[in-house]
Amino acid sequence: MNITVRYFASIREAMGSGSEALDTAAATVGALRDELMARGPAAAQALAHGKAVRMALNQDMCSADAPLKAGDEVAFFPPVTGG
Repeated sequence: MNITVRYFASIREAMGSGSEALDTAAATVGALRDELMARGPAAAQALAHGKAVRMALNQDMCSADAPLKAGDEVAFFPPVTGG
């Protein structure tokens, strides 16, 4: 299925792009994260399960078990702090 993936802040830097169209077989946002981590060391480090990475599905915060469907937009970003 085709989806759009967006990356923000330090994750964007590690992935080398702000967004991409992706053909994936991942059934959930967590499975997509695992698929992206398998791309290489930079992606694995940026999206590591031990890191605080926020995820959004169609612009709504979600958990790793959120189901994916064709046409979805998934975003990965680090936690944001204000000051």
